[in-house]
Amino acid sequence: MTSNEGDYDLTILLESELEDKKLLHKGKVRDIYDEDDELLIVATDRISAFDRVMPRGVSGKGAALTGLSEFWFLKTGHIMKNHFISKLDDRTLRVRKAKRIDIEWIARAYLYGSAWRAYSKGLHEISGIKLRSGLQLAEELPETILTPTTKSEHGHDEELSKQKAIESGLVSSDEWKELEEATFRLYEYYKREAWLKGIIIPDFKLEFGRLDDDLIQIDEPPTHDSARFWSRDKYVVGEKQEKHCLDKEFLRDFLLRKGFSGEGPIPELPDLVIEQISRRCTGAYEVLSGKKEISSLSLLSVDEVLNITG
Repeated sequence: MTSNEGDYDLTILLESELEDKKLLHKGKVRDIYDEDDELLIVATDRISAFDRVMPRGVSGKGAALTGLSEFWFLKTGHIMKNHFISKLDDRTLRVRKAKRIDIEWIARAYLYGSAWRAYSKGLHEISGIKLRSGLQLAEELPETILTPTTKSEHGHDEELSKQKAIESGLVSSDEWKELEEATFRLYEYYKREAWLKGIIIPDFKLEFGRLDDDLIQIDEPPTHDSARFWSRDKYVVGEKQEKHCLDKEFLRDFLLRKGFSGEGPIPELPDLVIEQISRRCTGAYEVLSGKKEISSLSLLSVDEVLNITG
């Protein structure tokens, strides 16, 4: 991506390779290189869904994730210290090396995703929070709820209570309280900033780590991969939000419509699907950073894509 024109490099990077750098971890999307007390995080153009990496990459994705991470980290350091040091290039962040706390902190202000699926099956208590009957899909909750999970390298993450987290030694009682409060403060900031740009953030996830005597935010703030982004102007209670979303739910919905939910061969992603994913990835950065309006992105619904591609 060039900073002057806001255009994205059309070269798709699926595998990174930094000369003379040790690859510490290869994630589904990002590659992490060791630099003693620091790390280099390279965002590739890989995209995943249902814990599977898609065969095709998405133009502009890595640059958009990196740009949006830098944007948020610079804005929220006064709320919670984070690991960001600098952006080296369009895809690469230099960050402080912290010891990751193996908890994924998920905050929800709307009933959607796995929370909706559980609620619609009659489970009206989520992570110890009782929800009233009669709520609809995508409805705003009476209060923001925290639904932490374990952070697993293999297999699926599992719901995690405060008591279990403390008993298993993941955090102390004081640390849980500090990180819980930090999650809520960060979420309120993200939601407020996004709302001003025409975006609703119904839920998001983040991680923390220990650095010396401090707890700091690590990994990534809300991006196309780690949060849901809905159009404020197109939001309708009781309806799916995928047509106007700037997150991975568009890809998930397409795959589900093709009969794929993580098992078996991955369906082919037509060029139009890849293009629409790219518009959402790059659009999330461009809209939240104030470069574009969401109405200018020419987004299609999964129904419209299927009608065109068959």
